[in-house]
Amino acid sequence: MIEVQNLTRVFRTYKKVPGFWGGVKGLFNREFEETAAAKDISFSIAEGELVGFLGPNGAGKTTTLKMLSGLIYPTSGTARVAGYDPSKRENAYRRLFALVLGQKNQLWWDLPAQESFLLFRHIYGLPADQYQQTLDELVDLLNVRAKLNVMVRELSLGERMKMELIAALLHRPRVLFLDEPTIGLDVISQKAVRNFLRDYNRRYKTTILLTSHYMADIKELCDRVIVIHKGTKIYDGALARLEGADGSRMKIITFLPADGGAFPDTWQSRHGDTKRGEEGKFIVRVPSDKVVAISQEILTTGPVADITIEDVPLEDVIAELFEKQ
Repeated sequence: MIEVQNLTRVFRTYKKVPGFWGGVKGLFNREFEETAAAKDISFSIAEGELVGFLGPNGAGKTTTLKMLSGLIYPTSGTARVAGYDPSKRENAYRRLFALVLGQKNQLWWDLPAQESFLLFRHIYGLPADQYQQTLDELVDLLNVRAKLNVMVRELSLGERMKMELIAALLHRPRVLFLDEPTIGLDVISQKAVRNFLRDYNRRYKTTILLTSHYMADIKELCDRVIVIHKGTKIYDGALARLEGADGSRMKIITFLPADGGAFPDTWQSRHGDTKRGEEGKFIVRVPSDKVVAISQEILTTGPVADITIEDVPLEDVIAELFEKQ
C-alpha cells in the first residue's frame, strides 16, 4: 500500500544576524542553512497494517507524513501510496487517504461539528445514504452523538479529537496518517481513541501510519514500528524485538531486602547491572534468560520483603537507541 524509496526533504532557512543593522545587512548578503528533515528514508507498508512511526521532536516524522500526503514536495526520492505519487496531488489520490494532525484543526471552530461533516460530504461527493450510515456508525463507536450540535470551541479536547477522527473517516479512506492523535488527552480519552483505532483497523483493514510520543499508544496498537532519528531511519521491525542493538529482551528486577542486613549497600549481582534505588531498594537490569538465575541468587543471599519483575519501559529502550546513534 505504501512504498517509500530514499525519500529526502531538505529545508533552506535564512540565518538572520540579530539587531537592526543585522536586518539591513541581510538585505544585501544573506546566509542560509540547509537542514535535512528527512534523509534517504525507505520502507514499505502492506495493506491493513497499523505501523508506529517513532522519533524525538524534530526527527522528521511529520515531514514524512506531509510528503506522503502531498502537502510538501520531496527534495529527492520517491513515494507511492496505493499506486499514486502523492506529489502530483491527483483528486483520485486525495479521496483515498486522510491526515489527522493532533495539533491542528480541520473543523470550523465556531460551528457544530455536524455542520463541518455536511461540508465534507459535499467536498467528497458522498451519497446521502452512505454519508448518514457512515456518520451514524462512527458517532456510535466514539460515543459522541450528544455533542454533534455543540460548537467545536465548546468541546473538550478529547471530544474535539473524536470529531476530527470522524471528519477524517467519513469518506472511508484506505490509508490513514495520524500525527499524535492523543496529544494532550486525558487517560480515559486516550484509551477511547486507542480502542476505536484498533477496532476500526480490524474491521476495515485500513492502512494506518501512527506517530505518537505516548508509548501506551504504540504498545497497544502496533506490532511493527519504524524509528527515525535526525531524519534517518534507524530501526524497522517488530516492536517485540525493539530491545537494543543486540536484540536481547531485558527485564528489571526490583526488590526490597527484609530487615537483617544480608544485603550491604555495595551488593552487586553476578548476572546483571545493579543500582541502589529509593527507600533501600535494589534495581537489577538483566536479560530475560537470566531472570531465574538472579532471582535464585537474591533469595539465597537473604530474605526480601518485596520483589517485582517487569519489562524495561519502552521509553527507556527507545531513548537508549537514540543515544547509540
